[in-house]
Amino acid sequence: MSRFEELRPAAVNMLSSNLNLQPGERVGFVVDVASPVDWVQYPYARLEAVVQRSLMAKRIFEMMVEEFPDNRFGLICYPLTGQSGKEPPDETAQQMLNYDVLVMMNTYSLSHTNAREHASRQGIRVASMPGVDAAMFAPDGPMAADYQTIARETREWAEMLTQTCQVRIATPFGTDLSFSLAGRNGDADTGLLHHKGEFGNLPGGEAFIAPLEGTAVGKLVVPAGWHPDLKETMTFVFENGYVGEVIGGGEVGDYYRELFAFGDEAKKHRRNCAELGIGTNPNARRPDNVLEAEKIRGTVHVAVGDNAHMGGMNESDLHEDFVLTQPSVWMDGKKVL
Repeated sequence: MSRFEELRPAAVNMLSSNLNLQPGERVGFVVDVASPVDWVQYPYARLEAVVQRSLMAKRIFEMMVEEFPDNRFGLICYPLTGQSGKEPPDETAQQMLNYDVLVMMNTYSLSHTNAREHASRQGIRVASMPGVDAAMFAPDGPMAADYQTIARETREWAEMLTQTCQVRIATPFGTDLSFSLAGRNGDADTGLLHHKGEFGNLPGGEAFIAPLEGTAVGKLVVPAGWHPDLKETMTFVFENGYVGEVIGGGEVGDYYRELFAFGDEAKKHRRNCAELGIGTNPNARRPDNVLEAEKIRGTVHVAVGDNAHMGGMNESDLHEDFVLTQPSVWMDGKKVL
């Protein structure tokens, strides 16, 4: 059996069930690949994960060409951008417009980019899978969940978010964060991308909304193990809607302190409280892979950076999610989770 062959049935199901692929449609697989500079600068473990993901995407692409002879397939490769939310090269963005369906099996997310939004506005169905790994395609993994049930629950949460003005989130680990949702609409990432222009993650399973800019206040505490490579607790302190301080977190904390560039007003957009999400996928389990962790049923996640591509007003070259386990959530004073 060739490498990744065991993923064939789940990949077929992804195209036929999650993406409702029709005969004659064009499918583009979008993959970011390591450059020579990345090979020099990336630590071995990080580079290995990138290369494995690229190889998996390549093999799944080849298998789907075999499985769907009535469709046309293309492989779009581009260099790693280095951070989620950063635009791909213009040539890549233009290539993406040549398809009816895009499967983005990349390391750094293109979800919150103009390139992705332009594709959606053109009517392309887009499945964004940043950080995807083979385990997600397992028979009991998050890709194999009952997406009809997930869709019903997710839409219910999205409607609740739309009707809510004020949210408070607290966890046993120290998170206590509040913000306004007034005038904002909740949305549902159901994992079912059947209609023209639909966009979402695979695996899917979250309701989400963009908090009102300037309203977030309090602490967001991310426990060790609940973010890639995070070995010690990391705390974000929000003031007037923006991260004002990052406490702890070791090397991961250092990365965000550098990225946020405190004191540089031109980088303030990266520090915006961008998203509240509620996970609804019962098969999602892994805490240190953000794509999967943010879908874990019963968790919530808060993002920083860009929200202009999900109903907010802040455009940024960054969008990063932080997942909170064992949360309590109040909507307009009523405890709902």
